[in-house]
Amino acid sequence: MIEVKNISKSFDGKQILHDVSCTFYSGKTNLIIGQSGSGKTVLMKSIVGLVRPENGEILFDGRDLMKMDTLQVRHLREEIGMLFQGSALFDSETVLGNVMFPLVMFSKMTRAEMLDRAMFCLERVNLKGAESKYPSELSGGMQKRVAIARAIALNPKYLFCDEPNSGLDPRTSILIDELLSDITHEYGITTIINTHDMNSVLGIGENIIFLNKGHREWVGDMTQIYRSDNQALTDFVFATDLFRRVREYLNSRH
Repeated sequence: MIEVKNISKSFDGKQILHDVSCTFYSGKTNLIIGQSGSGKTVLMKSIVGLVRPENGEILFDGRDLMKMDTLQVRHLREEIGMLFQGSALFDSETVLGNVMFPLVMFSKMTRAEMLDRAMFCLERVNLKGAESKYPSELSGGMQKRVAIARAIALNPKYLFCDEPNSGLDPRTSILIDELLSDITHEYGITTIINTHDMNSVLGIGENIIFLNKGHREWVGDMTQIYRSDNQALTDFVFATDLFRRVREYLNSRH
């Protein structure tokens, strides 16, 4: 579990986060949503330690990131997996080499153990047999699955995903959502997903944090979101006619 308590952050005199508090639960898909400029990225960067807030606490199972020294932060980052928006695979490395990279860099495993772990992760994301291919030989969805395999290679306690469905078609996006949800529940990971994808919000959003102009304005799950009376939230989530009609239909039945 990760607890964020009363953090604020400004850049060049402009306040981006205003006294934000929220909780991200283990074994659940925790989504951060909001319009562009709402503070989502700054919040995520603050939690992983890439940006330092002016005040507040960021607790990883009770350990305050804000009070850690350099060595403690390094040890914490060994417990974190990252899934980047563009997959960020190494073009010159095979699929297997990409998944093994964090193991080579941060683990104390033998070569044989690293190979076993990497192959296990590839099998877990349904890419067995693709280990000798290069990223350029893969579809966007397969590249994303390689990136997920790499992100879980070190068996992280915390998994951060930045726009995991960016650039993917709707069907592939659903497969990636389901994979992230399955892995989260299977391994009890604290998964935090920064997303604009309303299909993800309404499909796997077990704990949703809605930011509006740097304020945490609403917290709930994918069922509660349909009946929220928060105007800013409903304007954002149900901006398209399709989602608006779904909401109206569900509300008409109650």
